[in-house]
Amino acid sequence: MDPVTVGIVAFVVLFILLAMGMPIGFAMGLVGFVGYAVISGPTAALGQLAIVPYGAVASYTLSVLPLFILMGELAQMAGISSAAFEAAHKWLGHLRGGLAMATIGACTVFAACVGSSSAGSTVMTYVAWPQMKKYKYDPRLALGVIAAGGTLGILIPPSAPFVVYALFADESVGKLFMAGIIPGLILSTLFMIAIVVQTRLNPALGPTAPPASWRSKFSSLKSTGPAVLIILLVLGGIWGGIFTPTEAGGIGAAGAFLIALVGRQVTGRKLIFHLTSAVRTSAMIFTILIGALIFGYFLTATNLPFLLAEYVKGLDIPPMGIILVILFIYAILGCIMDTFAMIILTLPIFIPIVKGLGFSLIWFGVLVTVMTEMAQITPPIGFNVFIVSGMVPEIPMYTIFRGIGPFVLALAVLIGCLLVFPDIALFLPNAMGR
Repeated sequence: MDPVTVGIVAFVVLFILLAMGMPIGFAMGLVGFVGYAVISGPTAALGQLAIVPYGAVASYTLSVLPLFILMGELAQMAGISSAAFEAAHKWLGHLRGGLAMATIGACTVFAACVGSSSAGSTVMTYVAWPQMKKYKYDPRLALGVIAAGGTLGILIPPSAPFVVYALFADESVGKLFMAGIIPGLILSTLFMIAIVVQTRLNPALGPTAPPASWRSKFSSLKSTGPAVLIILLVLGGIWGGIFTPTEAGGIGAAGAFLIALVGRQVTGRKLIFHLTSAVRTSAMIFTILIGALIFGYFLTATNLPFLLAEYVKGLDIPPMGIILVILFIYAILGCIMDTFAMIILTLPIFIPIVKGLGFSLIWFGVLVTVMTEMAQITPPIGFNVFIVSGMVPEIPMYTIFRGIGPFVLALAVLIGCLLVFPDIALFLPNAMGR
């Protein structure tokens, strides 16, 4: 059997294993090991199995992941999300749909400290849903906002998908982080515009809350100061070339712990819970990466990605047309696959194609991440919707899916802007200190 045929059969087997419920990391590792053994022999496959796991875990580039995950867990312990929502509530709550906009604002601040979509949706369901329920917000808008707002944790740095993408594309994690800032802020604005439009068309969706005094508004900003300081320190340090993303993760984690300590939020039980959660999340991601790297070496041995890249480049389609086809594939896969599985399975194939067409891999990384955001809220597998629905079981899941429609449209508008104006993503990386 020739290597290309082995590669095609391996993909079929991989999807069968995933459909049977095998974890993505173990499935990719098993298929990659057996496939490599078929092509290069058992000795070579065992050699890869001996080298790849250590290489992944010992990578300096990937050491940024557990540090930012730890930073996010400690930021949750410090109550940063609650402080951000409270401040946004004071400033925006009196507007129609103001609490929903406050949720987006809080998600934006929280995303810059945590970098996790699921954490954003979980925490904001606890923080924002009781307030919106109190002021009789329509659950369709309230819970749709929470599910969509959580996705900002993927795009606004620090972002785990950016770190994974950097590994496959051999690009700078720092530049990818910077590339996500402007698109993330634009997306936050588009989400707020979607809320304004909806509440103008149907005021009952988001009633107004009593206005806060100017004194309480300015007083609420004090509680957001530590979070803003961490964000400026971490992202500003990376952008200015003062320290690497890994160093920034360590500084951010230490800063979040100090905030929790000063705010008297640290207890032995809470600290153990968040440290354990950080270890579990890191272990899960590294397991997936190890399996993906083993599978990636196997794909390289089949020569399948390069043959596909050459075939696509030879098609009578404009380069931008090929990018649109790739984005369409991501939109379809996002409806049926886990987001990490989606990007890890496709990057070894799509990156050579995009690179061969002459597009910036930094720009393409932002597009992939936005498509990952969309996958988090589109049916039938919208992970953020599942999280919110599980925490608010009295609201049918289809109600939440109905509520995310305008926010999916906002994501599509952002993708269009990135396609037409690539500098939205490339301006900050090109201006970095190093």
